[in-house]
Amino acid sequence: MSEREPGTEDWQPWDRGRAGDDTEVTAPVGEPGPTRDPAPPEPTWAHSPEPTQPVPAQSAATAPYQPISGSWSAMPSGPPPGPLPSPGAHPSGPARRGPGWGALVGATLAAALVAGTGGGIVGGYLADRAGVAGGGGVPTAAAPTPGAGATSRPRGSIANIAATALPSVVTLKVQGADGGSTGSGWVYDDAGHVVTNNHVVESVGVNGKVTVVLSNGKQVSGTVVGTDASYDLAVVKVSGARLAPLPVGRSSEVVVGDQVIAVGAPLGLDSTVTAGIVSALDRPVTPGGENDQSFINAIQTDAAINPGNSGGPLLDMAGAVIGVNSAIAAIPGSSLGGGQSGNIGVGFAIPSDQVTTTVRQLIATGKAVHPVIGVYLDTGYQGEGVRIADEGPRGAPAVDPDGPAAKAGLRAGDVIVAFEGAPVSDDGELVVKIRARRVGDSVQLTVRRSGREQDVTMVLQGSQ
Repeated sequence: MSEREPGTEDWQPWDRGRAGDDTEVTAPVGEPGPTRDPAPPEPTWAHSPEPTQPVPAQSAATAPYQPISGSWSAMPSGPPPGPLPSPGAHPSGPARRGPGWGALVGATLAAALVAGTGGGIVGGYLADRAGVAGGGGVPTAAAPTPGAGATSRPRGSIANIAATALPSVVTLKVQGADGGSTGSGWVYDDAGHVVTNNHVVESVGVNGKVTVVLSNGKQVSGTVVGTDASYDLAVVKVSGARLAPLPVGRSSEVVVGDQVIAVGAPLGLDSTVTAGIVSALDRPVTPGGENDQSFINAIQTDAAINPGNSGGPLLDMAGAVIGVNSAIAAIPGSSLGGGQSGNIGVGFAIPSDQVTTTVRQLIATGKAVHPVIGVYLDTGYQGEGVRIADEGPRGAPAVDPDGPAAKAGLRAGDVIVAFEGAPVSDDGELVVKIRARRVGDSVQLTVRRSGREQDVTMVLQGSQ
């Protein structure tokens, strides 16, 4: 990249992105929640300059964002509220995990998005159905078996897929210092890794407890092996049972109108199956609190998703996981007791292609790497596109000198008007689009400076 004199205002040719740079931006996007290590003092690259301020919506959204907490103060013991659901089974193969709760801030949708987790109203009413099995990796609980629909209904029918998949879908009961919550998850591999949402397990803390309830009612122990708030994903290792993994499909092959099936434990009602279609693709959804925001290039579905479905799988009609249910939209003022919103036919799932990449990293290292371009964004900008801030927090440069944007010639005050040819009008939307890519991917941005526009290419770097 050619050097420029400070204060130069005229447009100059930009380096078209130099690939192969291994330098990582060390500052993560957003601040971690209370159960994670404190964030480094440096501000967030490729996000807002002030993580504590909500990203202003550029859409017509006027409704307040509401959390779906799904928390409860204690888990009472005693007899279950009703008979156990019929067990089901599923084919083997890799899999992904699903939705959670949390306040949605800075969403680019014209509705208030709410994370879809927790046991909701009846989460704490779930009774212990069996003692938690001992560890040691030795199976001590009988694995669930496929339900009658696996053989008595045609292959590819909802009943057949549900009966086959249910043994690989679990309910997670989390107890932490501040109470507990419930959510869903699904078996990813033969090693006993279960995928779920970060917000389902984030309250476990250091001395908390995760209990995994199988579809036949048996309970075994679970240990959190990795979490990532930015993608709202987590991996739990199951001890005490040998479970079959779900196959994982390719979300890149999903089209609008495809039929889908959601499986999970809405409102604590484990082994619940709902069906619908893919309503839209590539929805920029940013659920979570101000200090714990997630960025999801989501699959939208009208399959019923409610608090407690968080972390459960969204299946295609081949029974493969194509998404992890993570959030729902809410009508302003609506709630299910305790300020929680319920299903209105607008739910969102993390695409399986993203899930695969992140889960592999979580299993290997306990952390995930996020692609970044290395800029701070101006959250107060109201014009067309997304503006790079004049400077970062505490006087930091708005453009990371070692980041992809700097190498491509971007400066403070430049306005990004398109990403890969598609217009962007909200900083959360831009971050979501970047996060949907992989470290090392080459991307093209259309940037406006002094009234002129130019396309620039850069190679995404990684940051934890």
